[in-house]
Amino acid sequence: MPYQTLDSASIVDTLRKLEQRIVERFPGSGLAAVCRELLAIAEQTRERSERIAKPNRVLQAAVYVLIAAGIAGLLVVVFSVKLQFGAVEAFGVFQGIEAAMNIVVLVGAVLFFLMTIETRIKRRRSLDDLHVFRSIAHVIDMHQLTKDPMTVIGGGAPTASSPKRLMNRFELTRYLDYCSEMLSLTNKLASLYAQNLPDPVVIDTVNDIEQLTTNLSGKIWQKITIIDAGRGGP
Repeated sequence: MPYQTLDSASIVDTLRKLEQRIVERFPGSGLAAVCRELLAIAEQTRERSERIAKPNRVLQAAVYVLIAAGIAGLLVVVFSVKLQFGAVEAFGVFQGIEAAMNIVVLVGAVLFFLMTIETRIKRRRSLDDLHVFRSIAHVIDMHQLTKDPMTVIGGGAPTASSPKRLMNRFELTRYLDYCSEMLSLTNKLASLYAQNLPDPVVIDTVNDIEQLTTNLSGKIWQKITIIDAGRGGP
């Protein structure tokens, strides 16, 4: 169902076009370099998130082998108990029942371990990758930090330590909009992990990244709103 799931290829393609737009508008800018880095991360994410979604055949085979071994062990014990019961060896019967119970408990514990270890491995890998998105979101925010809308709608004179602000109103709006788009795409890349691994810990981490990127994007759109409101100025 193409409209119910995120398509990693489409996200990568959108990022590639965004990088081209930034390079054409602001050639040699730091924002273009950050977008290029985000694009490289997106291409890795596409492969890693799809790999996480695939089942681990080795672990699954180990589970099946263990189940077969457990059933075989139980049959041996049951057959032994049956023979002993036929010989009226009550003590041996009780020993056989105890052995069967021990086998059931042991096999159950090992099965639980094997059935959850795949999820735990995938969770650890996902969390390691998701940390990158939180970091790059802050890097994007750093690039828009000094983009003050007051410089294009009229403000005080710059000081000796003020950063160089050479953009006009249109360029500043486009720059801020590019930052907002990058934050949104960062969130979409993170969401691929929750889509392919619906683990509660992974989902909570993705939700945290979504909240972070939404808050940072909100600050950017406050600046864009100020610029739009001051279009009647100089």
